Amino acid sequence: MKNKALKRLIYGLLVLLPLSPLFSFALSSLQNQDTTVSPGYKLKTIIVDAGHGGHHSGSTGNFSQGASGSYSLERNVTLAIALKLQKAIEKDLPGVKAVLTRSTEEDVSWQRRAEIANENKGNLFISLHCNSLPGRRVREVVGHKHGKAIYRSTEVADRSGKGVLLLVYGFHRTKEEEKAIKENLIEDDTEMNTNPDPNDPESIILMNEYKRKYRRQSIKMAELLNTEFTETDGRHSDGIREQGILVLCHSAMPAVLVETGYINNPDDEAYLNSEDGQNEIVASIIRAITNYKAEVEQVSQ
Repeated sequence: MKNKALKRLIYGLLVLLPLSPLFSFALSSLQNQDTTVSPGYKLKTIIVDAGHGGHHSGSTGNFSQGASGSYSLERNVTLAIALKLQKAIEKDLPGVKAVLTRSTEEDVSWQRRAEIANENKGNLFISLHCNSLPGRRVREVVGHKHGKAIYRSTEVADRSGKGVLLLVYGFHRTKEEEKAIKENLIEDDTEMNTNPDPNDPESIILMNEYKRKYRRQSIKMAELLNTEFTETDGRHSDGIREQGILVLCHSAMPAVLVETGYINNPDDEAYLNSEDGQNEIVASIIRAITNYKAEVEQVSQ
């Protein structure tokens, strides 16, 4: 696979060889130039994914409406924020298109969400969700018999969760990520072989570089979001974590899942359902995207 993209990659690798491959969420260790971004790269398409949904049209099968609060559902909150975010992206980021994976209450499978992202050649995938803590079991004394306490176990709601959480996909999904990249990114690159040989060392190097790039950029976007939520909005954050989230690793692009708040926490639920709260979340995401766009486009010059 002799091509310009590969040559740029190999030259970049020579620069990166002394660097440690160790992973850290600290972005100070991830500030190296992105050698797999083409010159003149522009962030053109952002996929906005409203998590969960209602019934498929005409279907009575299983569906996931997500978490619930005392009066609201995750599927409705995420859709409201997604619609606002789509409008804000296209208003505040000229030349950037926002594609929704779901624009109605109907559910969309995670497979179809990833397909929509890849079919539209997205450059960034942002999945919006609401968090919730499961109930916890407690034991309480309900009486005594022969001098011994009688206990009963009951489940009580845990409403202690608060604030945001950012998720990126974990390393254990790399094979699925490779498949998505091969099917949706490589075939669209005219400088690259559309059917790369999996045993070709150059193809392996290039694939590893794309995976490394997407992971680093996913973490970068997550950190920018976390900064906006905590430092600008003053919200609590549970930080950035990795999880084997299928919709993220099947999308051949940098991807972040945003848990916008704990819908089963009364304060967070009120915030998530308010116009002010939703607008503040959208504004924070827009600022993070703006900073991310400036960085990834700068390193391609």
